[in-house]
Amino acid sequence: MRVQNPIIRGFYPDPSVCKVNDKYYLACSSFQYFPAVPLFESEDLVNWRQIGHCLTRKSQVKLHRVPSSGGVFAPTLRYHDGFFYMATNNNTYSKNFYIVTNDIYGEWSEPIFVDQQGIDPSLLFDEKNVYFTSNGNDVDGTPCILQCTIDIKTGRKLTKTVPIWQGSGGRYLESPHLYHIGDWYYLMVAEGGTEYGHMITYARARQPFGPYEDYQKNPVLTNRNLGGNQSLIQGIGHGELVKGPDEKYYMVCLGFRQSDIWQPYHHLGREVFVTQVYWQEDDWFTAGTDGVVCEWENLHITGEQQVKSSYDLTLDVPLSNNPRWTYLRDYKEENYRLEKEKLYLRGTTITLDEPDSPTFIGVRQSEFFTHLYVEILGEAAEAGVTFYMDEYHHYDLFCTQESGKKWVLLRLRIGDAQQTIAKIELDWKKAACLEVFSTQEMYQFYMVDKEEVHCLGKARTKYLSSEVAGGFTGVFMGLYAVDSVDRWSCFSKLKWTQRSEIISSPYDIT
Repeated sequence: MRVQNPIIRGFYPDPSVCKVNDKYYLACSSFQYFPAVPLFESEDLVNWRQIGHCLTRKSQVKLHRVPSSGGVFAPTLRYHDGFFYMATNNNTYSKNFYIVTNDIYGEWSEPIFVDQQGIDPSLLFDEKNVYFTSNGNDVDGTPCILQCTIDIKTGRKLTKTVPIWQGSGGRYLESPHLYHIGDWYYLMVAEGGTEYGHMITYARARQPFGPYEDYQKNPVLTNRNLGGNQSLIQGIGHGELVKGPDEKYYMVCLGFRQSDIWQPYHHLGREVFVTQVYWQEDDWFTAGTDGVVCEWENLHITGEQQVKSSYDLTLDVPLSNNPRWTYLRDYKEENYRLEKEKLYLRGTTITLDEPDSPTFIGVRQSEFFTHLYVEILGEAAEAGVTFYMDEYHHYDLFCTQESGKKWVLLRLRIGDAQQTIAKIELDWKKAACLEVFSTQEMYQFYMVDKEEVHCLGKARTKYLSSEVAGGFTGVFMGLYAVDSVDRWSCFSKLKWTQRSEIISSPYDIT
C-alpha cells in the first residue's frame, strides 16, 4: 500500500489508538468543541472513518466559557476484558478522569475522577495492576512523569503517586504512554512543545515504576530541522505504539502541514500521521526513516488508501448521522434544526468574538484547497459563513440588515484588529448566494447572483494559523447566526468540497 500522510486530516490532535480483534479505534483531543473527543475506526490503520465521540453529554464534561484551547486535552484509549476506557483531562478545571463503555458505538459512562495532577493521563493494564500515568512536577518542581495504580472501578488510588522519569531534557514533558512488551516496560513521551521543536522520546525499565533507562539516540522520532519537502511536515510528537494488521509495530503520532516550504505557518491544525517502527536485537526500537514523510510504501499492508472524497460536505443526512458536525462549548440544541436539506439556525446575542457558545455549527477544514457554496435566507441581524480559528481570529462572510436594506459583508478579525472590507447591497427577496475558494495561502470570498459575481475580497490563511493566533486548534468552516429576537436563518444548497489538489476559482475578479 502507498501510504499518504496525514492519515486523518485536519484538526484531530493527540491521537491514541488501540487494537481490538481485527479493528483499530482512535481518539483525539477536542479542547473547547462539543461533542468532545472524536472517535474513529479502521481495519488497516490507514483508512479511518469517524464513528462518533466519547463525550456526548454535558454531564460528562464542563465546557461553559472555557477559553479557546482550554477544555479537553489529550485522551488515551484502551481496551481490557470486554470494556473500552478513555482517559483524558479537562485542563480548564485541572481534573483527570476516565469513562467506560462495553459498546464502542454507544454511550459512555459518567466520568470517574483520579486524584492525580498533570495532564495527558494514560492507562496500562497488566497481569496484576492498572497503572495511571500523567505528566506533572516532582516535589521540587521539576517536570516529570507521575504514576500510581488505581482501582479501575472507582478511580481510587491504590498506591501513592510517584515520579518515574524526568524525560530526556526537552521542555514541556507530556503525553506519557506506558507499554508492556516482552520483558520490558516502555515509557514513551513527547517533549519540546507541540511546535517546531516537538519530538518523541522514550525510556525502558524491567518494572513499571522503574528505574527507567533513556534510549541513547533520543529523540526516537522528530521532523525538527529537516529541510526540503520533509519540512512541509513539522511538529511531530505525541506518539502511540500499535501492532498493524501485519503484526509489525507502527507509530501513530501528531504533526502538522506547513502551507509552503518557505512559509512556516499552519492553519489546518495538528493532524494524525503514521510511520513504521523497527526493532533492534537489543530490544530498543527506532521509528520512521529520517522523520515522518508525506508518502511511503508499505510492503506489508495490502489495499488502497482513500483520500480525495472523504471530506466533502452537504446537508443530505441528519446532523446526528454525520459526527463531523461540531459546536462551540455548551451549545443550545434547540437553536438548530435540519429539514429537507435546509439547516435553520436561531441566533442569540452571543457573537463569534466571545469565549462563549454562539449559534455555530462547523466542520474542520481538512485540506488547503476547498470550495464552499451556500445560500442564506432570513432576516436575522447577522447570518453567514465563518472560517474560524478562535474568537480573536476568524473571517466572516455574512448577510445583515441596516437602514431598511439588506447587505452582504466581508469582515476580518485578526487579533485586536477588526475591519469590514467589503459591503454589497442585496435584494430583500433574494437569498444571499455565498461562495469561498481557498488555497494554501489565501481565501477568496464571493457573492454570486444570475446577473453578476461580486468578489468581496481575499484574506491570507496565515493570519488564522497557530503561529499567529496561538493555541492548539485548527480552522473550522462554520455556519452561524446572531440575533436578539426569535428569528431563524435558513442555510440551503450547501456544498463544501475539499481536495489535496488545486480547486481553482472560475472568477477572474480582483
